Amino acid sequence: MSLEDVVAQVLDLPEVAAWPEMTKIFDHAMTQHRIKLWEFPLLACQAGGGEVSAAIPGAASISCLQLSLLLVDDMLDKDPRGMYHQLGQAATANLAFAFQSAAFCVIERAPVEMARRAVIYASLARMALTVSFGQNLDTQNLAGEEGYWRVAETKSAPYFGAALQIGALLGKASSDVAKSLYDLGFLVGVNVNIYDDLVDALQSPASPDWEQGRNNLAILYAMNADHPERARFESLRTQVDDLGALEAAQQILIRCGAISYCVYHIVKRHQSAEQLIDGMCLIDPRPLSELIARQIEPLTTLLKSVGTVIPPELGLM
Repeated sequence: MSLEDVVAQVLDLPEVAAWPEMTKIFDHAMTQHRIKLWEFPLLACQAGGGEVSAAIPGAASISCLQLSLLLVDDMLDKDPRGMYHQLGQAATANLAFAFQSAAFCVIERAPVEMARRAVIYASLARMALTVSFGQNLDTQNLAGEEGYWRVAETKSAPYFGAALQIGALLGKASSDVAKSLYDLGFLVGVNVNIYDDLVDALQSPASPDWEQGRNNLAILYAMNADHPERARFESLRTQVDDLGALEAAQQILIRCGAISYCVYHIVKRHQSAEQLIDGMCLIDPRPLSELIARQIEPLTTLLKSVGTVIPPELGLM
């Protein structure tokens, strides 16, 4: 199954076909994301022993919901790359609502019995509500690590959990397997959030996480952990428009253990994900094992690029 098969599910909806802006935005968005979320339902379906083609509506649906929520999130974050700069806030909000609705219309057409369809609808609706709640929490920039985990576990992790769950359901997997796959996707989603924090903390020029005081796990650790360079880090953190100050602050992130702390959390969840896969009654666990292994590859590349020692746990993955 290809990306074109997934896109066709959405573009075939009469309202989308008659709406050039919606078609163009969806086409473009599907090729831009670093994480190909649309693949998750297909892989879950395959792992459960279903025909991969059965999960195409799930791939299309989860992609529509992801785009819907991202369009709004860009406005909430005042992201300079947001589509609302081109279309205006009113038109963008309407498109976000349209993509959310399209997600359910695609599932309505899926060849699946009503009982499973109802569970899929519930999963998608719960995910959309939870992520919206997480986006609201994120705008409050909750203080401290407790606030960080609360946002990480509501704003992005449910995307990945629902993507695997609905793929399993469309592939006729049992409800227990579908629930376990939600838990697996949730772990992957939190790890994606932590990895993105590392990328944002280490990139140059400074990312908005520095400039807007966003609750980035690596930066949060350097600000709060007991280490000899904490006061200097606090001073540098306000000067990151200067590339020299940014580089000095980033070196402190490495020396004080902030990077290692993030890697520790990623490794812990990765190992939990491996254990989940091993404990599930899957027809073909290989696609999911390969999926979580692929999530680690960019991390090892990033750590090598900043001269950080690769932990033995990552070297084995």
